[in-house]
Amino acid sequence: MPSSSSPTVFLLLLHLFVRLSLFGMTILVEHPDSAVEVEEKKVSDQTGEENELVLDGGFVVPPTNAFGHTFRDYDVNSDRRDGVEEFYRINHINQSVDFVKRMREEYGKLDKVEMSIWECCELLNEVVDESDPDLDEPQIEHLLQTAEAIRKDYPDEGWLHLTALIHDLGKVLHLPAFGELPQWAVVGDTYPVGCAFDESTVHHKHFKKNPDYNNPAYNTKYGIYSEGCGLDNVLMSWGHDDYMYLVAKENKSTLPSAGLFIVRYHSFYALHRAGAYKHLMNEEDIENLKWLKIFNKYDLYSKSKVRIDVEKVKPYYLSLIEKVKTNCSCYWSWMEGNFYFPAKLRW
Repeated sequence: MPSSSSPTVFLLLLHLFVRLSLFGMTILVEHPDSAVEVEEKKVSDQTGEENELVLDGGFVVPPTNAFGHTFRDYDVNSDRRDGVEEFYRINHINQSVDFVKRMREEYGKLDKVEMSIWECCELLNEVVDESDPDLDEPQIEHLLQTAEAIRKDYPDEGWLHLTALIHDLGKVLHLPAFGELPQWAVVGDTYPVGCAFDESTVHHKHFKKNPDYNNPAYNTKYGIYSEGCGLDNVLMSWGHDDYMYLVAKENKSTLPSAGLFIVRYHSFYALHRAGAYKHLMNEEDIENLKWLKIFNKYDLYSKSKVRIDVEKVKPYYLSLIEKVKTNCSCYWSWMEGNFYFPAKLRW
């Protein structure tokens, strides 16, 4: 005869199934399945080399940005052009190896604030990215536009939806509670420091006044790095990308490595648009770059003046980051590892 505990176990499993079905949760794996059914295209980067994969889940790229111009056009005569170039002039002068090391040491302590992912999302209502030529809306709008566009085309990739939601949360560095860093130390395209600055980096000419530009230890192709050392061993210019990566890692996020790769390198356009710095990548980087290229199209081209109904979509994203509560301790311990973030994070 079955034991008296069988109905209880059955009900717990049924409860689990219903909760997962209702909220669209997925069981985590070490690496996401890259065999998504998508259209595969070959394109050439600025070096003439063919990019390995450009994956298209059906998202239609709009012809112009929110201002009626082509995306990422830093030369077009617009109201934001001069301000954007001035931003990059200051950024390129100040982002040195010494500066990056100081910022990583200071912000790696994660002693500023303790809050949830969604509380951080709401703080971004106060931030507008001065480096972005394509959008002047609060950043929470961009997060949800990106996440919802990906969710439509990749409905089964919950980890990717959540990655889209959190990818720019590091921009809170600009707020007083986080030290109110200037925007040149928070936003904009990122690039390695400690080796030569690649010419594909936007407004490259302004690097000439960077203290590392003429330093023989830092101004060669490899600089302080080696062939195939892996991007995780490379110092990137400091900003919201690297900060959110540190927050996720130190708070024991269970996002797959592709998600963390997207968080840290989504502004690294010299790599994923121009094909620069590939000599520093290892095999895991190469695999994760395929997912970054999927993500990048939505990150860039979903920007628009169309507003997302925050209250309508909020329950779905909360379902990805909040723990399911139960009175069964054994059930709880099994579920503990299947959530991407703790309820409260150190920032």
